[in-house]
Amino acid sequence: MKYVNAAEILPERLLRELQTYIDGSVLYIPMSSSKKEWGARSGSRIFYEERNKEIKRRYKEGSSVDMLARQYSLAHSTIKKIIYG
Repeated sequence: MKYVNAAEILPERLLRELQTYIDGSVLYIPMSSSKKEWGARSGSRIFYEERNKEIKRRYKEGSSVDMLARQYSLAHSTIKKIIYG
């Protein structure tokens, strides 16, 4: 996160108004665009959803938890959460 001096970018009137609420402190201003869900921007959400569907399908077809854990390099508990979750 990059800090910007408000005096350099805000109109004087707005700066004085903000100073009545928060004088000399750091203020975070969130982005105006709507927040996307985790993984939506990078595509990782879709990747993990597809991977988990494949793990469930393989389990239903007879693959063991142990075999799936080795194949996907995941802990047994993670495979169980995917299958039973």
